[in-house]
Amino acid sequence: MNPTIWMALALVLVLEGLGPVLFPRLWRRMILSMTQLPDTLLRRFGGGLVVAGAVIYYMISTHSGG
Repeated sequence: MNPTIWMALALVLVLEGLGPVLFPRLWRRMILSMTQLPDTLLRRFGGGLVVAGAVIYYMISTHSGG
């Protein structure tokens, strides 16, 4: 697999880990409040993140000269 993908995954893991490390109470409240949201809203939010990530990846891969 492309090393860039592994680097991106590593960066995601670092960024995702910052919430629980720096603000555990706030992070826990956010997760608990998300469990109360309807499935359709969570799916839309997740889909938006996937689309945004795909667009950013496409933009970087086509403009990086590689």
